[in-house]
Amino acid sequence: MLAIGSSRTLGLVREILLNTFLGAGKELDALIAAFRIPNLLRDLFAEGALSTAFVTTFSQKLAKEGKASAFRLASNVNTLLFIALLLIVTVGIIFADPLVRLLNPGFAAVPGKIALTVELTRILFPFILFLSLAAVYMGLLNSLHHFGLPAFASAAFNFVSIAVGLLLAWIFDPTFGQRSVYGFAIGVLVGGLAQWLVMVPRAISLGYQPRWLLVWNDPGLKQVLRLLGPASIGAAAVQVNVMINGYFASYLADGSVTCLNNAFRLIQLPIGLFGVAVATVTLPHLARHAALDEKVALRNRLLVGIRQTLFLTLPAAIGLFLLADPITASIFQYGRFSVESASLTALALRGYSIGLVSYACMKVVAPAFSAIGRPGVPLRVSLTGIFLNLTFNYLLIRVYHLGILGLTLTTASVATLNILQLAWASHRQVGSYFVPHFLQGIGKIILCCVALTGALLSGLQFIHPMGQPIPVRIAGTVALVLLGALAYFLTAKLLKLPDLGLLLRRKNR
Repeated sequence: MLAIGSSRTLGLVREILLNTFLGAGKELDALIAAFRIPNLLRDLFAEGALSTAFVTTFSQKLAKEGKASAFRLASNVNTLLFIALLLIVTVGIIFADPLVRLLNPGFAAVPGKIALTVELTRILFPFILFLSLAAVYMGLLNSLHHFGLPAFASAAFNFVSIAVGLLLAWIFDPTFGQRSVYGFAIGVLVGGLAQWLVMVPRAISLGYQPRWLLVWNDPGLKQVLRLLGPASIGAAAVQVNVMINGYFASYLADGSVTCLNNAFRLIQLPIGLFGVAVATVTLPHLARHAALDEKVALRNRLLVGIRQTLFLTLPAAIGLFLLADPITASIFQYGRFSVESASLTALALRGYSIGLVSYACMKVVAPAFSAIGRPGVPLRVSLTGIFLNLTFNYLLIRVYHLGILGLTLTTASVATLNILQLAWASHRQVGSYFVPHFLQGIGKIILCCVALTGALLSGLQFIHPMGQPIPVRIAGTVALVLLGALAYFLTAKLLKLPDLGLLLRRKNR
């Protein structure tokens, strides 16, 4: 969590700098739209689906056949991945123009916006190659129970992309005008390369020797590919829905894409910090329990993961909803980013926060189906969710004209429907959720959230950050966040909630 938290914080710093120097306008809209394409492919081939398929198979190889067989699988996957993605990157660069026009048709109404987005897309497309190779090394290290460095690798990406991006942006345009956006784009690309390379020495020190190897009839490779197909769609549901949102947002006013992205970034902070962290630690255990046919242990481990995720993300969702305006203003309202843009971002943040818990729980529950050999379940759920997202977006944007709020409410609603379907399916496949210690823990979490809500509503009666000078605004927002956190964790301690002990690495459950 510390490692992922540092990464997400640096990612937020990068977004703050982009908003400060470029503002919510054509250039930043184009950069976000250009990055969205390889970012979607990242979930299809890299951090989402590939990690799930590879970690599941690699962990089973370790448990049954030992390190040598598992390392051979890693080399096989790396080689095939490099060849396949090199072709995808080449095709993406060649056909960037029609791809951008297909996904962002509304950009054509602003002179030069399509052309700029196409150029930035061509710069950023190799990003998916670096991130996919990094995903294999991340899965390898996680399966060997080395979690810190892979998580810090994302922090390396953000740090390098900030440093290189700022330097190149200043070189291209010292006033940080339109040409500076190219520097920021190249910075992101170099950051992706850094995320991959930073993990290679650790993997080698643990005995892995990278080599060129492609054995098509390897059972492990076949299993990875078999899991990768359905898992890629299942894991990418949120990103696909974000792409659909981007399609509809491209028809909205200049800067809408940027405000939507800012809100999604804020939501991704607790999802990455808590949901991804819990899922990263949980998946290798689920795969091992499934390989050894330990059904009760598998169910209990999944329930612990779900409970931990709820314990950490439910208060975050409540806090972001109630404090959307001061949080957004304190983080983004600087330089060229206006008060109006901050208000629009806060509106989007409230919509997204309704689905935050669902997003995070999906990170834990969806990969469990790969561990038990049922990857088709999240695939069906995700396809249904994508169809619903298209339908709801059309109704709320084109029929009821709710704008950005309609986009975020649709995404949150679909995520909630998806996790309910996954929970029901896992309940049938893994075992009953009606376990006394699990239900008791959920009840205590709800009581803690009641205390959090009361503390924040009371604090807002006395602390008014909005409309204040920057230092006062930030201090007021921090005070409210600390007040809510204190009320929540103090209540958890009084109720002896087991997840607080797990968070502090104590043995009680």
